[in-house]
Amino acid sequence: MTIGRPLLQGAALGVLALADLVLIVPTLIGTALTALGFIFFFPPVTTVIRWRTGVARSLSGRWLDMRVRPSYMPPPPPPQPQADGWYRHDRHLYKTPWWPAWNNRWKWMFTDPATWRDMFWLLFNPVVGGVLLLLPVALVAYGLAMPWYWIPQAAPLGLAIAAAGVASAPWLLRFYAWWTRLLLSPTAASILAGHIRRLDQVRLETVDSQAAELRRIERDLHDGTQARLVAIGMMLGAVEELMDSDPTAAKVLLAKVREGSSTALIELRDLVKGIHPPVLAERGLGDAVRALALDSPLKVTVTVDLKKRLDAPVESAVYFSVSELLTNAARHGGAERVWIDISNRGRSLRVTVGDDGSGGADPARGSGLSGIERRLAAFDGVLALSSPPGGPTAATIDLPHVLPEPTLARPPLPRWKLAIVSVGWGLAWLPLFPQGIVTMIMKLVGADVRSWFLALYLPEPWQWPLIAFNIVLGLTLYGLALGIPIAHARRYPEAPNAGICAGAGR
Repeated sequence: MTIGRPLLQGAALGVLALADLVLIVPTLIGTALTALGFIFFFPPVTTVIRWRTGVARSLSGRWLDMRVRPSYMPPPPPPQPQADGWYRHDRHLYKTPWWPAWNNRWKWMFTDPATWRDMFWLLFNPVVGGVLLLLPVALVAYGLAMPWYWIPQAAPLGLAIAAAGVASAPWLLRFYAWWTRLLLSPTAASILAGHIRRLDQVRLETVDSQAAELRRIERDLHDGTQARLVAIGMMLGAVEELMDSDPTAAKVLLAKVREGSSTALIELRDLVKGIHPPVLAERGLGDAVRALALDSPLKVTVTVDLKKRLDAPVESAVYFSVSELLTNAARHGGAERVWIDISNRGRSLRVTVGDDGSGGADPARGSGLSGIERRLAAFDGVLALSSPPGGPTAATIDLPHVLPEPTLARPPLPRWKLAIVSVGWGLAWLPLFPQGIVTMIMKLVGADVRSWFLALYLPEPWQWPLIAFNIVLGLTLYGLALGIPIAHARRYPEAPNAGICAGAGR
């Protein structure tokens, strides 16, 4: 990053923050009218505010290297008609879905805590963003202009002030990114609501998939094994009748009965293997995939790097996903060689299945890939597919947080960091407010009272530099007091079972 880039980014964000004053007026008017009962003004105002906070989130990720995800509750589902074709909302019936959808939308916006957090951010962003981010620009401009408009001999001091403005720009940008993330990032409630809605959808898909699987098993039993057993019973009845009159024909039928029973046994074993393979339950995922490779007509290379066994549902989902990918490579891809890699990345499981086939695989065109996605969705897993026309094909399965990973408890802050945090919280108010902001206000209004504002006792050219220095010093101390614990927590994340792991290690 160049030296002037943080300064330019801060200036752009500061000007954008001051431009938010244009949005504050309709926001306050729309909120006041909503309080008076004119709720029609609330959805458009909220839509504009969410657009502005969306811009802030985007710029925070691109310019400030701090990605902020939307924090809104999941939107309400579209209204569904009743059996008579009418749409119900509370105690009212409507002929069209427009009014129920509008009522659900405005209530969703009004009751979402993120809406009011967005408004709070918008109201205070001109103060926080405008003052903080434009302060380095003001310092640079003041420092460069100081030798021209005041004392030429003060050129070194002006350069020092300009350098202080340039040096403070990255720190103030980090503080502004923290402020944006504090108010606009998802809360625990919104994350939980999103997870619940996604789990509801996954639950419905899983129930449908299980029902389809049960119907398939019933169909296979009815059309295959059951019909074969009925035929065996009929042939045994014929053998019983022919035993005395035609022993030779009875022996021929007995041979067919023996052949039919062997076929029925093979079908039952294949059916049981399709439900849950015994090798998977007894030997684990690695050996079960190796058994798949031995049964495959392709040349399959399997690499497994797992130190612990997974839960049975996870092993089953991964096993059948790999089996489906092997089937696709043989039937649709025209592959000759397949390589399978199973490994872990911390608590995440990654399975890569590649082949040298013709490619062109697409989940939208079937081939069982959509079924794999539904199967993995129950565990928050994803399927990443790369299959250009002509091949090769590479499918990667990622399952997060399916492997336990013991972690130690977070170490305490070092004493020197704890001292900086204590000094920041205890003394930052002194240079920032009475010696900085309040003194600046006294200077702007031209008050004659000097009181204990130290900068007002200095000569005129030195007053503004000291005021700016006090403000930067106070903000720096507050930034260190906030940033040091946050950086320590990110460097040493504490897992929920940290206490258990730490206690077990004693």
